[in-house]
Order: sequence, then C-alpha cells, then structure tokens
Amino acid sequence: MPDAAFWQLIDQAAAAAPADNDARAQLLVNALASRPLEEITAFELTLRQHLIEADDYGIMAAQKIIDGYVSDDPYLYFRCWLIGQGEVVFRAALQHPDSLAALVPGAYECDFEPLLYVATEAYKQQTGQAEDDTFPRGVAVSQGLDYDFMAPPTTGTDWIEEDLPKLLPKLWKKFR
Repeated sequence: MPDAAFWQLIDQAAAAAPADNDARAQLLVNALASRPLEEITAFELTLRQHLIEADDYGIMAAQKIIDGYVSDDPYLYFRCWLIGQGEVVFRAALQHPDSLAALVPGAYECDFEPLLYVATEAYKQQTGQAEDDTFPRGVAVSQGLDYDFMAPPTTGTDWIEEDLPKLLPKLWKKFR
C-alpha cells in the first residue's frame, strides 16, 4: 500500500471519529475489509514501518512526560495514537516531539491500541478464517517488521529524567 493511501485511510477515520478510538478502528476495519487481501496486508506492513520509525527516544520522552512513566505496552499504544493523528502530526512529532504539547488532551489519553488489530480483523472478515501465519501480522514478522521482541534499536539520543524539562519544555510545562 502506498504511503499516501495508508495516510488517507488514517485521516478519513480520524475525521469521522475524532474522539472515539474504537469507532475509528472499526471504520478502518470496514474500509480495509472491502479491499483485496494484499492491500490489507500492505496496510499492516505500512503500519509496522511507521511504528518502528516512531520508536525514537524523543517520542519516548514525550510519552514519559505525558504519562509519567514509560513501559513497553503503553509506549507502543502511544505510537499507535501518534500514527492515528495523521501524517502531518506524525511527521511534526518525529521532527519536534515538543509539538505534541498543543495537541495532547491529557495524561493517559494517548492510547490507540485497537489500531494494532485493524488489519487482522479486516482479513478475518474477508476470509472467514482464524488467524494463522498467512495473516498480515505473520507476514509482517516474516518480513522483519517486528515492533516487539525483534524490533530494531530505538533511534535518537537517549536521555535521563533530569534532561526532560530542557529536552521538551512545552510538554514539561503542560504536564509537570
């Protein structure tokens, strides 16, 4: 799936259900379920590429400030939320994570876990089968697109907590 088509789907779902992640995920499932299986798998591949791209110490620092802690699952769901905001927000945050200060509604509100299951659900709807290694997640892992145990190392410059007020001053001011 071309990147532009991926972001178009994300943007359409965000516009249709801006405050309801479950509804947004269902809109994505419905949009994908009517497409060829290859496109559903391509959506998963593109999603994973962006999840890996967003695995950056600056993004991690933003999540740390917003929620007060960082651990594996919340950090993953935060990156899903970031992708769910659309390409413009995503790209801006990768360049300047402090830009999120103007967007983030509040602590613990930046979670879009259902995005991880969109392609699988669309694939199930179209095939009527139970998930196996031929499903989008299995294909993605077989192609080296793992955001979990076999993920590439986090990019960017590591930080310690004392660095955060200077690293991301707008977020720090808003959440501390």
